[in-house]
Amino acid sequence: MVAKGEVAVERRNLSPAALYEEAIRRDEAAIVSTGALTAETGKHTGRSPKDKFFVKEPTSQDAIWWHPGNQPIASAKFDGLLARMEEFVQTQPVYTQDVFACADPRFRLRVRVITEMAWHSLFARNLFIRPNAEEHLSFEPDFTVIALPSMKADPARDGTKSETFILVNLGRRIVLIGGTGYAGEIKKSIFTALNYLLPAQNVFPMHCSANTEQDGSDVALFFGLSGTGKTTLSADPSRRLIGDDEHGWSDRGIFNFEGGCYAKTIRLSAEAEPQIFATTRRFGTVLENVVVDPATRELHLDDDRYTENTRAAYPISFIDNAVASGQAGHPRHVVMLTADAFGVLPPIARLTPEGAMYHFLSGYTAKVAGTEKGVTEPKATFSTCFGAPFLPLAPGRYARMLGEKIARHDARVWLVNTGWTGGPPGVGSRMRIAYTRAMLTAALTGQLDDVKYRTHEIFNIDIPTTCPGVPDAVLDARTTWPDKAAYDEQAKKLAAMFVENFKTFEKDVAPAVKAAGPKV
Repeated sequence: MVAKGEVAVERRNLSPAALYEEAIRRDEAAIVSTGALTAETGKHTGRSPKDKFFVKEPTSQDAIWWHPGNQPIASAKFDGLLARMEEFVQTQPVYTQDVFACADPRFRLRVRVITEMAWHSLFARNLFIRPNAEEHLSFEPDFTVIALPSMKADPARDGTKSETFILVNLGRRIVLIGGTGYAGEIKKSIFTALNYLLPAQNVFPMHCSANTEQDGSDVALFFGLSGTGKTTLSADPSRRLIGDDEHGWSDRGIFNFEGGCYAKTIRLSAEAEPQIFATTRRFGTVLENVVVDPATRELHLDDDRYTENTRAAYPISFIDNAVASGQAGHPRHVVMLTADAFGVLPPIARLTPEGAMYHFLSGYTAKVAGTEKGVTEPKATFSTCFGAPFLPLAPGRYARMLGEKIARHDARVWLVNTGWTGGPPGVGSRMRIAYTRAMLTAALTGQLDDVKYRTHEIFNIDIPTTCPGVPDAVLDARTTWPDKAAYDEQAKKLAAMFVENFKTFEKDVAPAVKAAGPKV
């Protein structure tokens, strides 16, 4: 296997400074005025879910949740692409990083990342956990990722859908990535592997960020899809960051899968997100698809000419109050974030344990209208378990683990809308981040434990009638709409979407979970 053999032309475990030199020498990237490294990913500025396949092989094929998002590919097709990639690695310059996933040593996964691009190697070094010198000496990988953007598939020969491919072989523990320069595929491929491996060890893998009080108590989890504020809200100066994206929940508590953060930077500001903003001014940070002035090399974080999905990848140590161990106790609070572009969900609501499982399985958020010709209203997105593209196993397996953990540790669960209020985009406005932070602070510090609640008659969730630092009118989404009848119509429309989407899960959940959903 290529991961355990010697390669002909290889740069292994290079430092950030050396990788800067390599990336610049090869014209892959440039240094910006702040000291960060910036690179463009080409035509792929995000993941390519339609190009991801699981190899159909004996050890995993009966366990995998086969559906259009988890496509099978034959072992022979995988072997053909692997042979061509091995030939490339043996004859062309490549970069290797030996890293860890999982901060808890009991579940640590040794990962070898072999990349064609020097800046991809720095990305991997930033995002995963970095072994010390002694650990490098005895390093043998449990999983190998080979990422070669210039290696393109031939769909007719290779069984792919395009020249781009992400092939996950859980039996041989190898991931092949080709035809795309988007670095996020590297980190998410290992997250996918952990979502397969850890449940068998009684660890609940989660697509969430996490933080804690300064003394390490009162742990909070933040589930949410891209654009909901998962990274932003967990990077709270008053609390300590455990991790921004991927965690496990074991018998001892939670632990970060990663050693870095991968934050969206579009319209990032020092005022709203000071900790993340500061990382864009650090040597060692990798910026993806961020617009830079060609003369001054200054950043233009508000410019989305390449993509809305501009990113910064940096070690978690760049966040001053991060938890160095990446580990903490059992969560007292679980927050499920949604960016509701319909503008009808309340900004915060308390969920029952059954409601928590319902909304976890739903994984709702919404995208803004106007990005495509003819699209005139928000588009609902349901990504089960807040991470459907990364789930090899059936969603019910993860939902049951969540329900068991919440019940055993008596965690409070909150649904928080960071999207629109007063109407959809063009009518209403985005929820003020100051209000969202005030509501979260009140929830996490117990200030919402004894206030009065009312049950939303459509969405069937409990809404506080008052919250410190937030006007009472903001808490009731309906009162923020100038046209109350229009609110009712839009709310019923979204509720019907929830109900229709949940039909997929009805047969696998208790009646009480189904009953916790919206009422149509």
